[in-house]
Amino acid sequence: MSLIVQKFGGTSVANAERVFNVARIITETHQAGNGVVAVVSAQGDTTDDLIEKAKEINPAASKREMDVLLSTGEQISMALVAMAIQKMGFPVVSLTGQQAGMRTDNTYGNARINRIDTERIQSELGKGKIVIIAGFQGLNRYDDITTLGRGGSDTTAVAFAAALNADLCQIYTDVDGVYTADPRIVKDAHKLDEISYDEMLELASLGAQVLHNRSVEMAKRYNVDLEVLSSFKKNQGTKVKEVVHVEKMLIRGVARDNDVARISIIGLPDQPGTAFRIFSLLAKSRINVDIILQSIGRDGTKDVSFTVGKGCLDEALTILNENLPGLGGRAITHDSNISKVSIVGAGMATNAGVAATMFEALYEAGINIQMISTSEIKVSVLIDLDEAERAVKVVHNAFHFGE
Repeated sequence: MSLIVQKFGGTSVANAERVFNVARIITETHQAGNGVVAVVSAQGDTTDDLIEKAKEINPAASKREMDVLLSTGEQISMALVAMAIQKMGFPVVSLTGQQAGMRTDNTYGNARINRIDTERIQSELGKGKIVIIAGFQGLNRYDDITTLGRGGSDTTAVAFAAALNADLCQIYTDVDGVYTADPRIVKDAHKLDEISYDEMLELASLGAQVLHNRSVEMAKRYNVDLEVLSSFKKNQGTKVKEVVHVEKMLIRGVARDNDVARISIIGLPDQPGTAFRIFSLLAKSRINVDIILQSIGRDGTKDVSFTVGKGCLDEALTILNENLPGLGGRAITHDSNISKVSIVGAGMATNAGVAATMFEALYEAGINIQMISTSEIKVSVLIDLDEAERAVKVVHNAFHFGE
């Protein structure tokens, strides 16, 4: 008997009809002779609605109490899916993250997984039951509920697949696989049959919303076989794995990330240790920094520009302004009206001219590049937010996907 972990996102369980559709997928997998563990997200916009309810009561509510509140969204979904499966006549049990053995650190709102105790799940599977688990949540050493942050249900599913040594982890979503670009923006986007962990990780980190980067990192670390597929169409999905078939295409996809802001610190001393002081301040507050650009020093000063997530912008600016005299900078500027557009592909590492093709496409479209970041398998550029969709289209067209 194979063990399959399945994850269903919020759109997949958004209403009663879709809950029964998910129940059908789960029970068909069970009837095929597989053990099934299903992880579910909160229905539709439930999490956003809960956040708004909290703001009505206390806009400055503690992260601990927010976790208590937000975890209920997934618990509603798990119970409803279990009820639907019961109605269909199959043995099933629903478990909260805590009941399922998810143990995390103490970081409310963005907890990291410490371990998973699988005894309860193994026991229920041994009784022939389908197990439904609430995603996005766990328990810390104080027996407090914690949530795993953005993409937490993806991470939950992969973590349980790893802990249970599952044969496959299927991520059901509202698209039927991983595309060379967002098919809602690029009509001729090409669906990939397979993609490597590294390529998927870059795409996820750079704005592709199919999988969350933490889940891909975990899948790569524990060699979990992943498949991304639609809960609405019975189409073959995209396999995410270590080694993929090498095709003609040099790059795998074009991604866009609008959740980015640029910060520039002007007139810093051109001396050793300046960059360390800046980024150690941000690291202490767990603010992630992405693209970094440092100008060549002139007249004893230099400028440093970098990007952060928009949600971290205010906190980062507060920290940097408070420490600007100690850093020796003259001024701080910022811009949140920007987007990061990226190309990703292992093939670009050994092929000259990939970056030039991207830059030429943007030039011919009259789109100005503000900053550039490169690695062996990706090239990212910062551009004006208003140009983001057009940039994705012209860059995608320049690489002739699927030809």
